[in-house]
Amino acid sequence: MQPLKLSDDEMTALYRAAAPIAPHLRDEFLQAVADALAGQNEIGPGTVYRAIKDTQKRFFDPPIDTTSTIRHGAYGL
Repeated sequence: MQPLKLSDDEMTALYRAAAPIAPHLRDEFLQAVADALAGQNEIGPGTVYRAIKDTQKRFFDPPIDTTSTIRHGAYGL
């Protein structure tokens, strides 16, 4: 596969999108985005955004919120 030619802004978006991904899955995430972009005729900001968005859905695992408590009423009483 040929290297992708992304602008600085596109690379920044890609790295920011990879930040919340679990560290052990980041390489796989970046490869999946690259695979999604490889099939495109033209690559631009919109194409990169869609590839990131679609791929991030598969890799992002939100943390469990253990700090929330059940609150009753407007003042938590």
